[in-house]
Amino acid sequence: MPITIDQESRQRSRLAIDINFAGNRYRTANKIFTFPTPSLDMLDQHLYYLLKNSEEKEFERQYLMRPDYLSFDEYQTVALAQMLMYVNTVPSLEAFDLQTVIVPSFSAVVEMLKDKFPVQDPNTLTEVNW
Repeated sequence: MPITIDQESRQRSRLAIDINFAGNRYRTANKIFTFPTPSLDMLDQHLYYLLKNSEEKEFERQYLMRPDYLSFDEYQTVALAQMLMYVNTVPSLEAFDLQTVIVPSFSAVVEMLKDKFPVQDPNTLTEVNW
């Protein structure tokens, strides 16, 4: 059965790895947010770990220029589309046309995200230095 936009948005609101819809889940008592999102810096630090724990699959034409579709089919969220582009060294959506695609395991993604959680109690923070 196809999923509707409403159903997908409700599913995504409950996913810890989808920061776009997490919102108040990461708000601390002092109104500072903490986010466990795979930033470019984090992806760079864990690139070889992700590659080691990946599977190489034949690229299906339905994913042409649509890494978000591949992300949804592999991880049940579109939030990891940029990660898929990064590990496959794809610079833009138009270049997401491959022979084979590298797909990190979900457990490897979860392990990578564990490093993002702050060791310091976020409720003790008083400001964010940008």
